Amino acid sequence: MSSRLLPSDDPIAEQVLEWTIQRDAQDIRQLMRWMESKRSRKDRAALLNRSLDLMDEIQHALRRLDELR
Repeated sequence: MSSRLLPSDDPIAEQVLEWTIQRDAQDIRQLMRWMESKRSRKDRAALLNRSLDLMDEIQHALRRLDELR
């Protein structure tokens, strides 16, 4: 990462967004590991839907980070 000349408009929000992205990525990895062992289409669909929700959350966090930076 390159260092910025000016600080973020909201350093606390920036830290929370960075944490959210990291945590959601970890959760998605775990959900995908669980999906490997599931046989039921219903279980796989539930895991996939949760992963997609987390990806939407990551996209939102990335947009907010862009606005702050």
